Amino acid sequence: IVFSGNGPSGICLSYLLSGYTPYFKRHSLHPHPILQRKLEEAPEVSLLDQDLEYLSEGLEGRSHSPVALLFDTLQRPDTDFGGTAESVLTWWQEPDRAIPHLVLGRNAPGGAWHSIEGSMVTLSKGEWMGLPDLPFKEWLKQKRRGLRNNRATAEDIAQYYQHYVVKKGLQKNFKCGTVVTSVRKVSAESISNHTQKDLQEDSDSIWNSNEKSSEVFQVDGFFKPMEGDKEPFSIYAENVVLATGTYDNPTWLGVKGENLSYVHHQLSALEEAVKNNSVGIMTDPLLIVGAGLTAADAILFAHHCNIPVIHVFRRRVTDPGLIFNQLPKTMYPEYHKVHQMMKEQTAACAGPYERYISLPEHHVLSFGKDKKCILQDKNGCQEAYKISMALVLTGSNPNLSFLPNDGIDLALDSEQPVNPKRNPIDVDPFTYECTQEKGLYALGPLAGDNFVRFVQGGALAVASSLSKKANKNPP
Repeated sequence: IVFSGNGPSGICLSYLLSGYTPYFKRHSLHPHPILQRKLEEAPEVSLLDQDLEYLSEGLEGRSHSPVALLFDTLQRPDTDFGGTAESVLTWWQEPDRAIPHLVLGRNAPGGAWHSIEGSMVTLSKGEWMGLPDLPFKEWLKQKRRGLRNNRATAEDIAQYYQHYVVKKGLQKNFKCGTVVTSVRKVSAESISNHTQKDLQEDSDSIWNSNEKSSEVFQVDGFFKPMEGDKEPFSIYAENVVLATGTYDNPTWLGVKGENLSYVHHQLSALEEAVKNNSVGIMTDPLLIVGAGLTAADAILFAHHCNIPVIHVFRRRVTDPGLIFNQLPKTMYPEYHKVHQMMKEQTAACAGPYERYISLPEHHVLSFGKDKKCILQDKNGCQEAYKISMALVLTGSNPNLSFLPNDGIDLALDSEQPVNPKRNPIDVDPFTYECTQEKGLYALGPLAGDNFVRFVQGGALAVASSLSKKANKNPP
């Protein structure tokens, strides 16, 4: 089994495929009485071997995935009600259950968390960022640190994920510095074992020929060592897991001048500009486009550095779809502050916040070479603004260029590109296997699970499916 992507989804799945097996902890009590009764029916049978559809039936929560809700409530039984009840799972190391696999990723284990500015605070509560059987809070205590407002920094999260891989002994499964360029089905007969150019020293652990399988996946790419040239590789696997996330490919507006050097699509460009003193208190304003949390992070960062901001977004400030209207004020005071700024500081009426102007229901028409940006309001009125740089932060899409037809054929709507919120990959809800391509699985944002606490249920579903494939007669 090969999986592309070494973020939280990939790490959690590697843990489950390495022989770490979850069981219901005897004498523990889950606050959901029906689930408790189901768990007591077969405590000696691993969760991986049980009927996940039966166990997750009737569960409700903040995810649309039944298995995500199941695994979450088993690990954190009453967390949505502010409780701190212990997990009702116990983990046994059963080496004979391990399934050989390889995790490919560009960065160190943790994926895109290594690309996010280290001081940024997570949206989710810190304990929701943890992986199975190593609570994030415990790891943080060992560092003699606490959670700020119950939340963690991106740097902490990235370090925790790296530590987790080492602590659980998963390093041998991870190959970092790799870029996958192609995943396609090929005939098993056309491949001989000696052509397999494997990434691992022990090639047997990756190539287990199965006479029943007439087709396998060929995964091509290259490994980029710290020094020297790129080294190409080809791996053959009966199952491939897509866990690449969506951070790689920021959304563009598609307007004239968007490719000019002062227009950027990632928050890191602002951090770089501040370091270089190319934006600051005395420069022309910074244009921020978007009304999501990344745009809010950029506004907070700019506000902290006294950089003047023009903030443009298409929605009304009161739009219920706006993320700020869905967040509890007490838990997210800084995002509530941004929302206040957006409401109170429009161009029409000056508010209490210096160096910030909000332009709701506006959109960008073009960027000029003279750093003038043309904006248009809902009535069609246009105005030019002189700016120092522009940050277009309107979301991101997965980069699936390594799949035939960019993976569009795998999506719920096979006429449109894959999008984690509007058009995820179509998967079976209890195995996460792609409905259009057997043997191919999708995890995390690609399958519509956008929070770390819920991607783990997808990993459980995949591990359960692969375990049942490997062992035709489970207990």
